[in-house]
Amino acid sequence: MNFKYILISIFSLVLVVSNLPKNIQKKVDKQIKEVYSIEAHKLIPVTFDKSITDALPSKFEDNSLFKILSNNNVVGFAYVSKAPSKTDEFDYLVLFDNDFIIKKSKVLIYREDYGNEIGSKRWLKQLVGKTLNDKLIYGDNIAAISGATISVKSMTNAVNNLLKSIKILHQKELL
Repeated sequence: MNFKYILISIFSLVLVVSNLPKNIQKKVDKQIKEVYSIEAHKLIPVTFDKSITDALPSKFEDNSLFKILSNNNVVGFAYVSKAPSKTDEFDYLVLFDNDFIIKKSKVLIYREDYGNEIGSKRWLKQLVGKTLNDKLIYGDNIAAISGATISVKSMTNAVNNLLKSIKILHQKELL
């Protein structure tokens, strides 16, 4: 009887903590384990009043920003969202340390036949170390990719908007 209760409690906790689709959740968990070198973690949604999020350049709805907890300590933050590609959208992840410096970015699901080079580790590596005070400029400090122009510009804009949004939330002492 106790084992059944424990399983139900754990399952309920997972549902409450994260409402990410299962295929996205699995990829996010893998990246968190690798980047933060941790085995066990919890994703705790960070939510804000709609009046605040409506004024931000990035979307903060449906569990997009999470605190990453390991052993009851905040080890960083994760942001999961979508950005437009030529005819569809792609899902991406940005992992931050506690000072909101980008530790890693990852294209989780790309749904186009062309432009998937946006997901290359080499291209995404240029986002690592970017801070709230950085501005990403396509063709300047962000490399172009032949055949993926739309996706590169979209990811660049998405990360710029995310950094601006996090900076605003931080200035308002909400993070």
